Amino acid sequence: MNITKNLSLLRIFVSSTDIVDHQPLYEIITIKAKEEGMAGATVLRGVMGFGASSKIHTSKFWELTEKLPMVIEIVDESNKVTKFFEIIKPILDSIPKGILATIENIEVLMYKSGNK
Repeated sequence: MNITKNLSLLRIFVSSTDIVDHQPLYEIITIKAKEEGMAGATVLRGVMGFGASSKIHTSKFWELTEKLPMVIEIVDESNKVTKFFEIIKPILDSIPKGILATIENIEVLMYKSGNK
């Protein structure tokens, strides 16, 4: 990724219980981002949240199955982010529950790989 180019952040809000073919949706999207050569992806798990249904989901120690908000963030050049979204859109469309996806222009201050 060239940090002097137009860059975007794709942010996808899903649920920890969203599953496709027995695999968590956030895992499928992150692996697909790696396969497509995206610059980076991070999955964040929320401790509390609500969406269009207005039902609050929270982490409680007595719940056996936690339905928690998840956010997948993917950063790369704007054209690659848009192309990647079009690749995963059919997967997102297949989920019967609510999903929110946003794209915003960003400025990267540092992009440095660590020691391998």
